[in-house]
Amino acid sequence: MKQLAVLGSPIGQALSPVLHHAAYRELGLDWTYRAIDCTPDQLPSFLASLDGSWAGLSLTMPLKRAALPLLDEVSDTAVATGTANTVTVRGGRLLGENTDVEGMLQALLDCGVTRVESACVLGAGATAATTLAVLNTLGCTEVTAIARDPDRTGELAEAAERIAIALRIRPWNEAARNLDAGLVVSALPPAAADPLASLWPAAGNTLLDVVYRPWPTPIAQAARRAGSPVIGGLPMLCHQAARQVELQTGHHPAPLPAMREAAERALREVTPGA
Repeated sequence: MKQLAVLGSPIGQALSPVLHHAAYRELGLDWTYRAIDCTPDQLPSFLASLDGSWAGLSLTMPLKRAALPLLDEVSDTAVATGTANTVTVRGGRLLGENTDVEGMLQALLDCGVTRVESACVLGAGATAATTLAVLNTLGCTEVTAIARDPDRTGELAEAAERIAIALRIRPWNEAARNLDAGLVVSALPPAAADPLASLWPAAGNTLLDVVYRPWPTPIAQAARRAGSPVIGGLPMLCHQAARQVELQTGHHPAPLPAMREAAERALREVTPGA
């Protein structure tokens, strides 16, 4: 029996165990997957303790950047974004990947977003770096990022240079004047974008909000009222988890419909009537 886990802190609300267990059931794998609270300080010793029973890990905040120098090999995508959300254990080596890029890209493509001319990213963390890679793939050449703390944007600027996309960083108080971009991506944690809901323009532009719980968020509700297409975080989460399953189990394709159904069921149980 192989074991896997999602690491992060805090980790109690993670939906990843539901997604991965649903995939293992469909694939006939008697594997285990659990959530483990782990801080950046604890990560080196945890990774060093992995033995042959481990098939891989999922990484969430605040570990996506901290993990990179601890891995034996990382993909070009992980290098470019400076983040890894996936570790595959193979032959005693730890292989890092950023499946969030594919997850976000597929979520946008599923909703008909195949090219982006102008974009605004809310946030400057690891998910914002992932967003830059996705926007570059969709033909966007210049992005505005709205940073809550402009003094902590160095890693995002470095990622933009590696990805070769022009980045303008603006302070939080300039968010309103940038929400009319063709695509707005909220790469912020739950509730962080709520103050912007009342500022959403009647421009018909598209919103992708990476939050999936609670859903819909206030900014998503405001965008819907304005007639804007809205993409939630759940499709992205499911697509990135499906790619993780493929990398860690070797089974292709992953059973995405079963994973999505299990996630939606779990969310309904937490929020009856949702």
